[in-house]
Amino acid sequence: MAYRITFIPGDGAGPEVAQAARRVLEATGVQFEWEVQHAGAEVMDQYGTPLPDQVVESIRRNGVALKGPITTPIGTGFRSVNVALRKALDLYVNLRPAKSYPGVRSRYQNIDLVVVRENTEDLYAGIEFEKGSAQAGALIDTIRKLADKSIRPDSGISIKPISVEGTRRIVRWAFEFARRQGRKKVTAVHKANIMKYSDGLFLEVSREVAGGYSDIEFEDRIVDNMAMQLVQKPELYDILVCPNLYGDILSDLCAGLVGGLGVAPGANIGDESALFEPVHGSAPKYKGLNKVNPTANKVNPTATILSGMLLLRHLGEVEAAKRVEEAVAAVIAEGKFVTYDLKEDPSDPSAVGTREMADAIIAKMKEMAPAG
Repeated sequence: MAYRITFIPGDGAGPEVAQAARRVLEATGVQFEWEVQHAGAEVMDQYGTPLPDQVVESIRRNGVALKGPITTPIGTGFRSVNVALRKALDLYVNLRPAKSYPGVRSRYQNIDLVVVRENTEDLYAGIEFEKGSAQAGALIDTIRKLADKSIRPDSGISIKPISVEGTRRIVRWAFEFARRQGRKKVTAVHKANIMKYSDGLFLEVSREVAGGYSDIEFEDRIVDNMAMQLVQKPELYDILVCPNLYGDILSDLCAGLVGGLGVAPGANIGDESALFEPVHGSAPKYKGLNKVNPTANKVNPTATILSGMLLLRHLGEVEAAKRVEEAVAAVIAEGKFVTYDLKEDPSDPSAVGTREMADAIIAKMKEMAPAG
């Protein structure tokens, strides 16, 4: 029986990398039925919004989606398609693995980290008050009365909510993920020494949840120290569970440890739906540049293909996921059919385009398949 998956190509270079991932997934032999939906800057004229209702409805109906990068139109008042999808579907987990693959240029080796980022609260909740607005003025007055704190009248204000339930479910998810994947340690990241009632709550609840998982080591780190620790001794860490903003920042740091966003997959997961997408953006200036030309800066499809690998794991297709990851690793290590950014010299004229790299990964899966 085929899995019915919502397929959102995205825009900019999104359709190229998304199509590459789709082809690789199909080459595993797992059966898919793709329901194509469109979102982003390129549908604004048709629908008046970058996120038409039918896109959300499709993901809700199918439960799983594969998505290419999407550009959020500038000046529309629409904050982000990605953030809107996370909120509409309550995709409270942002899963961002960072793993070393031989052949990817990096100052580090043997990195295998996972950032589990809370996806719905914190400063990304979108509760903001514009400088000079009546609402900002009223809030400033209220804070002066309630907290005896003065805020400059020309301030813009963002609110940082962190709840017991929001924290409990993300930390519990991180521990359950650790058990499923055979991982040994979860580190909660916070700034509880300064933000005692928001980050302090995150730390308190994290410790409470950790008490139910005696088989997994738990520790906590202050976020600035965590950033330094990741640069100095990343081998000491395994799974990092973080509030929204810190998770966003540290996941990019972790991607930098393994060679950049071109090899950084991602997933947004809730209790009812899951959406898989690369961490990198849509790179609209590279749209359609699928030609063997290193000056075209062809977009590396690895992050999107590895996001597809995470999708397979989510579906329980563990062996297929393993074959995808092994084929990706083998093609990168071989270094022949890879995009310019994966070459030792980025100006190497033998660099290939997005489609050709996907072809090589598919061929490698066939080559590595067991006889019979």
